[in-house]
Formats: sequence, C-alpha cells, structure tokens
Amino acid sequence: MSRVINGVRNVDPAITEAVNAAIAETGYVPNRAARSLVTGRTFSVALVVSAPDDEPDFDDPFIGRAFADPFFGRIANGALDELTERGVHLILQRVNSAAARAQLIGHLRQGDIDGVLLISVHALDPLPRMLVDQHAAVVLFGRPVDPIAISYVDVAERDGAALAAEHLVSLGCRRVAMICGPLDTPAGGDRLAGFRDAMARHGHPYVPVIEGNFTLDGGESGMLMLLDDEPALDGLFAANDLMAQGALVALREAGKRVPEDVAVVGFDDSSAALAARPQLTTVLQPVEEMAKEMARLLLARIEDDSLPITSVIFDPTLVIRDSA
Repeated sequence: MSRVINGVRNVDPAITEAVNAAIAETGYVPNRAARSLVTGRTFSVALVVSAPDDEPDFDDPFIGRAFADPFFGRIANGALDELTERGVHLILQRVNSAAARAQLIGHLRQGDIDGVLLISVHALDPLPRMLVDQHAAVVLFGRPVDPIAISYVDVAERDGAALAAEHLVSLGCRRVAMICGPLDTPAGGDRLAGFRDAMARHGHPYVPVIEGNFTLDGGESGMLMLLDDEPALDGLFAANDLMAQGALVALREAGKRVPEDVAVVGFDDSSAALAARPQLTTVLQPVEEMAKEMARLLLARIEDDSLPITSVIFDPTLVIRDSA
C-alpha cells in the first residue's frame, strides 16, 4: 500500500487500482508527519519566481506577466498535476532580494522543502548558481543564462521562431519585421536568432527588429515604432503572444487590416492568443507538459541525488488561426 501512496511507478497496475479503490472507499489520508520521519522528506517543493532585486511587482515586466498572464499559471498547473498525483505539496514563492534568496537557501538547508522548481529570466540572477553551489535539488524552466550544471526543461526556441518565419514567407510576405524579447534572456536571443536565420535562408537578409519586454504594452509600442520606420511592412513575428496582442492594437489604430495588410504570428499559444482579435496564429510552447516534466525530474533527483543533471527539450508546433 505504501508504494502506491508514495507514487512508486513500478507497482502492478491491478494492485494500484485495488489500493486506490480502497483509499477512495475509506477516505484514508496518509500521515504526512509519519512519512517525513521515515523518509526524511517534507513532501513539499517550492515553485520559485526569481525577480530582479527589490523591484515591485508592478514595475517588473516578467513578474507582472507571471501572475497576470497565463504563462505562469500554465507552469503552476502543469507542475501541480504531476505533484498532486505523487502526494507532494507545491509552495509558490517570489524571490526578489538577497534576503529572500538567503531565506530560500535556509529553508533547503533546514529541510523545510525538498527541492525547487525555478523560473528565472533576468540575466544577472545569482539564484540558479547559488542553488547549484548548495547541491540543492532544482530544475529550471528554460535554458540557464550562464552555462552552469543545472537540470532544465525548454522548448526548441530557434525551431519555433523558424516555424513563424516559414509561415510568413509561405503567405507571400516580403517586408517582415519582428518584436523580439529582452536580448539578455536566452528565450529573447534564441527566438531572434532563429527567426533571422530562417528568413535569411528564404532570401531575406535583413529583418527590422524592435526589442520588447514580453508585455502587451511593449508589443503595442514596438509596433508603433516599426510602423514609423517601415510603414509598408506586411508581416510581423512577435516573440510572445502578449506582444503580438499589443501589436494588433497598434495596427488597428494605424488603420492596418490583419491579416490582409499585415500578417501577425505570436509565440506561446497562451490564452492571449485566443483573446486577441483576430485570434493569433502562434507557435505552441507545450508549457503544461514542460512543467510536468520539470516536476518529474525534480522528484527523481530528490529520491536519488546521484542522478546526473539533464535537459529535456520539447518540439514547438505552429497553430494557425486568423491573424496569419
């Protein structure tokens, strides 16, 4: 019975079914304190959003996006699905100062949590390296900015951007521009490089680019700047759906029809893609599955700290809707 409750995967399916039926019938709840005494684990992990030092939520584009945009919710939901099945609690935590980082390290040292699922996107963030130096069980969402020995889950960013380029070219777009993400982040740089490379392969050696900040306002202002410089552009790739949604606002205000005058492609396939008008053609990043894999990797590392670090890269796909 304990092997089923603790989520051990090599249990006979018939036994698992019988135990789960008995649990449902009796309402049995395992004693977490007793489990912790036996295993030395808390059966709790932290999902940590690492923010720039002492920057309030409303001033930080990523943190604002993380808690208001579906991106963060998709990570949390995916992780919860896997962790709940394994009887592990998820604690949400925002870290934005040296004191908060020290507190997190203290919780790990004291055994208050078993490990960390980490979201970190700013280039100078010291937390990933701190966790590695502490030999903590940690898995990062996205490739690390610095080449450090940390497990991570990511999407093939360049391949996804190439899908956007190939689609715009296939539509006959000749004057294509991009609103990229912050270039001090792996996602921002990789999506720009992938898009430029693919456009060059199709005979477009120059792509006008405005750097955005992954927010709706950044997409709107970036689009306005591009229209000032390139009023005849007929295709746009925005490095996430929120910026693409903001770009649609600017195009509408400029009297441009989408997709008749300007075809627009986003990235993520978040709910922003469905909320946009017209609905966005976008590159799907399978965030929920990526988060589940993060949880699986973390739990495996907690159970066996001799496991090697690893990376899991997911393939993107193009979702075609009305904007391109």
